[in-house]
Amino acid sequence: MVYNDSMSAKPLGEFERMVMLAVLRLAEQAHGVRICRQLERATRRSVSRGAVYKTLDRLEKKGYVTWQVEESTPERRRLPRRRFALTAEGLDAVRASQRVFDELSQGLEDVLERG
Repeated sequence: MVYNDSMSAKPLGEFERMVMLAVLRLAEQAHGVRICRQLERATRRSVSRGAVYKTLDRLEKKGYVTWQVEESTPERRRLPRRRFALTAEGLDAVRASQRVFDELSQGLEDVLERG
């Protein structure tokens, strides 16, 4: 494994990684509620909006996620919403995390694919 500063400075927790992957997958539609729904579909369990927003705030402090307020719409009763996106540093962190999981999984394909 190649060890670099981006992996050691601000490592990702499992839920942080899942939230970041959901943000990537949703792209322009990466709003809090949609992120929750994406995570619920993927994990097949209930996900607290509070946990997602707290994680997004933590990822923002790490410099991995940014957001911008979208204009409100009549359908949302004029309530604004935040759209989230990964920063370049955030994308690097997800890639580094993926490399670690890939390396740890090498040679275990038969075991991991059963079931």
